[in-house]
Amino acid sequence: MDHVKALPSYLVQRYQGWKATTYSENKVWYRRLADDGQRPRAMVISCCDSRVHVTSIFGADQGEFFIHRNIANLVPPFINDGDHHGTSAAIEYAVTELKVAHLIVLGHSNCGGVKGCMDMCSGHAPTLEKKTSFIGRWMDILRPGYERIADIKDDTERMRALEKEAVLISLQNLMSFPFIKEAVEAEQMTLHGLWTDIGEGGLEYYDGEKNAFFKI
Repeated sequence: MDHVKALPSYLVQRYQGWKATTYSENKVWYRRLADDGQRPRAMVISCCDSRVHVTSIFGADQGEFFIHRNIANLVPPFINDGDHHGTSAAIEYAVTELKVAHLIVLGHSNCGGVKGCMDMCSGHAPTLEKKTSFIGRWMDILRPGYERIADIKDDTERMRALEKEAVLISLQNLMSFPFIKEAVEAEQMTLHGLWTDIGEGGLEYYDGEKNAFFKI
């Protein structure tokens, strides 16, 4: 495969620096992780956005979180059709094999995927409407959320509301997975919804009883 090239030099240098310092100073811990396997307490479903750094937000070490990232941190509804479902596969593994105690959906401010859904649903992104658009068809998951916030006048407020709808729809869809519903009802696992403000470093959690997000 001659189209695959060598790693950029700046990444090689960063790796060498990590190997000589962080790894070297924690060699026993890394070898224990390798030999004993992973036992994360929580799974986090977050956005692909490079500005969302889950382990930094929570000060987590390697082995603590099982992290799955996709466009706009969305979870599709349970569909068992024998096709390829990357997000569903990651969730299944975390719940049935790793038996995580917590499943967290983490949304964020200034989400490009959510902005794309906003533009598409308001008729300003014809490219995303095409059946051939992977992004557009993925963002169809969020269409019901757009319908609930479309009447909000302020642009910033409407955008943030849709970002939080992405979290809520994902939480709702998670409960359509039989093994998740069973684990939650048996009190073997809990679901959590979060939204982070990248610029302000803020974090909000969703209170299911009050049906609202609150600052931490």
